[in-house]
Amino acid sequence: MFIAHKKRVRQSLLPVKLVLASACIGLCLGGPSLAWSADADGAPDQPAISLHGFGTLGLTRGDDDHAQFVRDLSQPDGAGKFWNSTVDSLLGLQANIRLGASTEGVVQVVSRYHADSSYRPELTWAFLRHDFSPDVSLRVGRLGTEFYMLGDSRLVGYSNLTVRPPPDFYGSLVFSYIDGADISATVPMASGLLKAKLFAGKSPEKTPYAPGLLWDLTGSTLMGGYLDYQSGPWQFRASLAQVQFGQEPPTDALLQSLGINLGRPYLSLPTASGMAMANQRASFSSLGLVYDRGPLNVQLMINQIRHDSLAYLDSKAGYVLAGFRLGAITPYVGVSRSLSDPLPSGLDPVTNLLVVHSITDQQTYTLGARWDFHKNLSLKAQVDAIRGKPSSVFLVKGTDSGGWDGNMTVFSLALDFVF
Repeated sequence: MFIAHKKRVRQSLLPVKLVLASACIGLCLGGPSLAWSADADGAPDQPAISLHGFGTLGLTRGDDDHAQFVRDLSQPDGAGKFWNSTVDSLLGLQANIRLGASTEGVVQVVSRYHADSSYRPELTWAFLRHDFSPDVSLRVGRLGTEFYMLGDSRLVGYSNLTVRPPPDFYGSLVFSYIDGADISATVPMASGLLKAKLFAGKSPEKTPYAPGLLWDLTGSTLMGGYLDYQSGPWQFRASLAQVQFGQEPPTDALLQSLGINLGRPYLSLPTASGMAMANQRASFSSLGLVYDRGPLNVQLMINQIRHDSLAYLDSKAGYVLAGFRLGAITPYVGVSRSLSDPLPSGLDPVTNLLVVHSITDQQTYTLGARWDFHKNLSLKAQVDAIRGKPSSVFLVKGTDSGGWDGNMTVFSLALDFVF
């Protein structure tokens, strides 16, 4: 969605203020965490409550007026040819509360650029965790989604080698958390550790559907799990997740905004057969491999997304990323690819208009460097060269069909911190 430049400037100042405020909080705390506890006599004991935080102050701009770059599809608009801080800037605060030797409560609040173009703080985590043993844990409450490897930490810029996780791979994920439960177990195997996790819950979120329109994902059911094996510097993960959508997207409102008046609901048309999303499923499968030893870090990921509905094209994506630490500086290079299945033939004009918005056919070449110049602080500079077809519109926003050629170069600066 294109917005006025003055509005973008006003919006971009807010995350800057949030991050500066959080930095002040971190300095006041005097360290990475604040923890305290006392026994019945007021004597110090092990920490019962700890406070932590993370954030990013980011600036991003592209070189194309015909599309806007976003880090994922939960953002309603993004960066064009003007420097923009909404794409990556965010602030997160987390409290860990020890309730017993084996029980802990965790609450996390994050302020970032939302689907409704606000920075309204959202409760991303709020769960109780109980360890039945050192190897088996149960969590109940609001949990972060783990569709893909490294996906649970994708908002914590400091934990990521790059400015942001590759949008070709992670950008289509609009589910950030669920209200539900998960259970995990870890067992020794050969020279490493095998971990298994299962999760299930409901989505409480909304996501942008079209300029000015939100798709209410409330009530969508999410379930899945993964197997993760770690041995020395190697980590391998196989993941599978499934979503059953609870509500239809606002298709009729979109068509009306485009001046298309069908005289009755779109899904009631014979030509709309198979286009319903409510009660339909989408599956997300992925494989991930990470090697991290000494100065070398290498990541390799592939995924596949399948839809029961014809409204969205099936797709596949992958990326390779490598970084090499040279003291405090880590240069890195990467390449990612996102490709949807071909558009079905024989679609009527209205259905075709709806389905073409899920086309992706692009690759991105990434070059950047990370400078860990101080404890818990890192500065990153990155260039992404997106090269795709003019029809590749799914992972960007505000495309101009008369000028978008599928190519964009994106420049990014980010200051990441934890406290």
